[in-house]
Amino acid sequence: MDFRGRQKNLREELEHRKVDALVVTHLPNVRYLCGFTGSAGVLLAAGHSVFFTDGRYKAQASGQVEGARISITKGGALAAAAEACVKLGLRRVAIESEHLTVAQLSTFEQALGKGVKVVRLAGTVEELRALKDADEIELLRHAVKVSSGLFRPLLRSMRVGVAESAVAAKLEYMSRKAGAERMSFETIVASGARSALPHGVASAAKLPSAGFVVLDYGIVLDGYCSDMTRTVHLAKASAEARALYVAVLEAQLSAISAVRPGATTGEVDRAARQELKHAKLDRFFTHSTGHGVGLEIHEPPRLAAGADAILRPGMVITIEPGVYLPGNCGVRIEDMVLVTEHGYEVLTPVSKELIELN
Repeated sequence: MDFRGRQKNLREELEHRKVDALVVTHLPNVRYLCGFTGSAGVLLAAGHSVFFTDGRYKAQASGQVEGARISITKGGALAAAAEACVKLGLRRVAIESEHLTVAQLSTFEQALGKGVKVVRLAGTVEELRALKDADEIELLRHAVKVSSGLFRPLLRSMRVGVAESAVAAKLEYMSRKAGAERMSFETIVASGARSALPHGVASAAKLPSAGFVVLDYGIVLDGYCSDMTRTVHLAKASAEARALYVAVLEAQLSAISAVRPGATTGEVDRAARQELKHAKLDRFFTHSTGHGVGLEIHEPPRLAAGADAILRPGMVITIEPGVYLPGNCGVRIEDMVLVTEHGYEVLTPVSKELIELN
């Protein structure tokens, strides 16, 4: 990973914003900028960056951190970063305002004293992370490939009367055996009437004799997340159920077709909603069409109604429209998609034909 190049890009952005340094406290951003994967550390991203952590991570930091001097502190890393700002004579220091608590900000400002102005910035590193480099794209491809390979074996564990939680446990066990560090998020297994819950995490409910089952899961591999959703049907689907599935699939395909460099994320969202409007189902699509994926499961850009972020080559996003009929059933279909120079590439290799499990 080109950590020095990433820090250079950040410094250019900070110069544009007329600040001397950014105190990076959000751990995924710390990892992105210098490689540290531990659970306690602060990066002072400046002309000469400094990474602060405590004695527990001395060896780990020595082996991982690139592009920054390492400082092992006996007190808090945030306070140490503030003290360094004063010693370096920095006058305008930015913080990641969306990631600091009120108490942490108070500690930081007290350590700074009155000679340094604190500038509140939000999403600065996340905007850089939205554009994946070649190394990141390959890691995301690998995570998608491994997680996708678990789908068909998972279906063999799905039988009438099996608890949703047991299906999730089987998936998570297979994921670990396949090398996953952890799941990207709490696994969703939502069956029968529960499939109408957009975030129906696996419960003790038993799989019914007939009906939809929404399976939404992802794994973390080498720090990068995957995310996919498939909806299958227990027993033979009725004509109404099949029509609902086809409507969601058409919406998803329409949204994917709208992905191209220069398009706005709102345009992609609108393509999905228009398709569902034709089927008179748009009011049952209650969430955004997608989001960026990388070191975190939800990253910029957000694909939602009215969103105006511009798609650029190197972005990796999800396309995941759904329809949820309260108390009845729901369907969602999700792929990860890479924005390319001339359009898009669907990374998720799993078929989207409706699967009926007998």
